[in-house]
Amino acid sequence: MVFSDLFFLFVFLPLFFGSYMLASLVDKKWLTSHKCRNIALVLFSLFFYAWGEPVYVFLMLALVLLNFYVGKIIDSTFKHRKIALNIGVILNVLALGIFKYASITVVTLNSFGFSLNDPKIALPIGISFYIFQSISYLIDVYKKESAAQRNFMDLLLYISMFPQLIAGPIVRYGTIASEIHDRKVSISDIADGAFRFIYGLGKKVIIANQMSIVAEQFLVHGFEDCTTTGAWVGILAYSLQVYFDFSGYSDMAIGIGRCMGFHFNENFRHPYCCNSITDFWHRWHISLGSFFRDYVYIPLGGNRRHQWFNILATWFLTGFWHGASWNFACWGLYFGIILLFEKYTLMKNVGQPLPTPDAKGRPRYRKVMDFIPSPLLHIYAMGLVTLGRGLFYFTDFSQMKVFFAKAFGQAEELHSYISISAITDHFWLWIVAILLCMPVREWCYNHLVKLAGKESALTRNTIFITRSVLSLAIIILSVALLIGETNNPFIYTRF
Repeated sequence: MVFSDLFFLFVFLPLFFGSYMLASLVDKKWLTSHKCRNIALVLFSLFFYAWGEPVYVFLMLALVLLNFYVGKIIDSTFKHRKIALNIGVILNVLALGIFKYASITVVTLNSFGFSLNDPKIALPIGISFYIFQSISYLIDVYKKESAAQRNFMDLLLYISMFPQLIAGPIVRYGTIASEIHDRKVSISDIADGAFRFIYGLGKKVIIANQMSIVAEQFLVHGFEDCTTTGAWVGILAYSLQVYFDFSGYSDMAIGIGRCMGFHFNENFRHPYCCNSITDFWHRWHISLGSFFRDYVYIPLGGNRRHQWFNILATWFLTGFWHGASWNFACWGLYFGIILLFEKYTLMKNVGQPLPTPDAKGRPRYRKVMDFIPSPLLHIYAMGLVTLGRGLFYFTDFSQMKVFFAKAFGQAEELHSYISISAITDHFWLWIVAILLCMPVREWCYNHLVKLAGKESALTRNTIFITRSVLSLAIIILSVALLIGETNNPFIYTRF
């Protein structure tokens, strides 16, 4: 089951929130805090996950049970806590390795002369996300940043919560630990959460799904006859598809959580407005980037020692996390190398210290990139990001080679009517997609506040009316596009 599914929108979600409201009435009557609401959330989350592959619910339950007891040992036994942590992390990684990387390991070994049978194990949806949340939970308990959960159902709620279960964002336990039994929901929370969900739905159905049609036109169905222009149109469409697909899912997850009183961290901050690859990765899939920074890069030594190795190792693992195919590892190393290049060029300090220190009192310097025009930096960054999408898209290296050859002028034709019409026939789709890559909502809000004041009736009424009209339009158009749609999965559910 996915969020952009008519069954989810008009059956699952109403039933869930109806049950959740009834549970809240029981909680208030019996003064049981959020116990009944949490039970309702867990039950619906398990049903949500079991909808597509019931057998893997037992895998998730087993891993939650494992992490529950390991967490308690880490929190209570000083002598063996490190051993318990290592065992817990190894078992989690082993489960991820078996289900996600067994096939690629066999195929790789066979290419070196071995003769092993491919186990062809199906990949459980969302396993990468909930395994990472489990690992972060154990490490945070070990570092005493969070107390171990003493109630199995509460840890199960954290791991299995359906809004972020199958495609993130990767929610740290400490982010919502206090909200498991102590969360308040106001009318404003529900209104903000509902609009965020609908806005994310529009990103997915109206933009990402339509961009996927353009991308597949050149990268799948017409790949053999693709021109140079067509290759670039296809990969640009795919770049927009990935962004609106994944950021749309994150918006929907954050919105549903907000309606229940959970506050998930932001996962995207307009990454296509970046002026460097370093800036891009500060804005894209923030929860994953912070995970690898805190649990891989810093433990390896961070900035303190052999930094170049730490960066490349972290990005190799980041790439490999995305999929059991070597193109993802190449994609990770590609960005790792660029980040190393930027560290010693664009990000290098030059000149004398600036008059004012940073927030921590450290001296600030101008960087090399401060002397380069912003438009050039943006073109540079987006060019490299787009090229990286080619590495990300093609799991077959022979197809990848053909794509890059075509993109750099080795196609039979440079232009074609089809590649031009892919832009003209979807002109408004391209315009809306490009505009929504920028912080348009923030600009509009800031100008409204300057005009009418933050707390004025005009500001509140304008926001209410605008949201209502946009929500209604998005719902109508999304439902119209989903009727008859047989397949519209989120890209990141396969990671």
